[in-house]
Amino acid sequence: MEWSEVKSKQLKCLAAGIGASAAVTMGVLGVAFSDAPASTAPVTVGAGEMTLGETVTTTTGATELATSFATPEVTASTPEGFGP
Repeated sequence: MEWSEVKSKQLKCLAAGIGASAAVTMGVLGVAFSDAPASTAPVTVGAGEMTLGETVTTTTGATELATSFATPEVTASTPEGFGP
C-alpha cells in the first residue's frame, strides 16, 4: 500500500470516531438535561395554617347551540347569453 492510502484510511477512521463520540455525547447531554428536577421548594412542617385555593362553582351550558345562517350581502344577475 502506498503512504497516501494509509493516511486516507486513518483520516476516515479518525473522522468516524469523532462523529460517533459527538453523537454519544449529545445523547448523554440530552438525557441529563431533559431529566431536570421540578422546583424543589423547601418544605416546612408545622409552620402555621394550611391555606387552600378558592372554591369553583360550575354551571351547565345551554342544551342547544345557537346557529346562524350566512346570507350574502350582494345579489348578482346572470348576464345575457348565459342561463336557461
